Amino acid sequence: MAKSPTRPNPNRTEIDAFLAKVAATPAPAAGGRGRLIFALDATMSREPTWDTACQIQAEMFEATRAIGGLDVQLVFFRGFGECKSGKWQPNAEGLAAQMGKVRCHAGRTQIGKVLAHIKRQAEKTKIGAAIFVGDAFEEDIDSVCHTAGEIGLLGVPVFVFQENRDPLAEKAFREIARLTGGAWCPFDLQSAAMLKSLLSAVAVYATGGMKALQDYSASGGRREAVALIEQMTRPGKGSGQR
Repeated sequence: MAKSPTRPNPNRTEIDAFLAKVAATPAPAAGGRGRLIFALDATMSREPTWDTACQIQAEMFEATRAIGGLDVQLVFFRGFGECKSGKWQPNAEGLAAQMGKVRCHAGRTQIGKVLAHIKRQAEKTKIGAAIFVGDAFEEDIDSVCHTAGEIGLLGVPVFVFQENRDPLAEKAFREIARLTGGAWCPFDLQSAAMLKSLLSAVAVYATGGMKALQDYSASGGRREAVALIEQMTRPGKGSGQR
């Protein structure tokens, strides 16, 4: 599928807005291992950045190692109606092995199937959060957002990271984030380091809540984690507060 022209890197306002939404999300109970679903668009338009996604995933495990650890389930879609999920992985090596076997195939988006999977998992066990990384949306928005609303009722925030800035995808992604109580943030190849930091911050928060984030930033976490704490502790942080 054709990509929309790449816009400039996400500005500080957009990152702050994302952090504010994360700050407004109720934290999971601290202690024990966190559970995070890591969902990716593996259609052909995302092939240039697939290797970047493979490298970034290791940061999420490393960031949560000291607070009980993280179990991550990979979900991806590609090709003609193919949407798959892997076994829960307790370490970066296992997830990297799964991702290393995936090759991007041309096809339409299947975000509705991803959300349906998240809903089924959340009905069976506690999921701290879900992350989706994609660049396009080619489905019925009402049907997809209905499922997103059901996920929101189950208490699983979906944090959506959008590559490039296709306006139709942005509209759908923002709505998915809103309905689940999650957040939306744009990125591109030039902002991979920022994406890595934000993914790590979400993983830490999903695993251990505020205290874990404070410890993470104090021990050398990136500035996005520090900014996240500032957003959470700032009085009157905005309409997103619960």
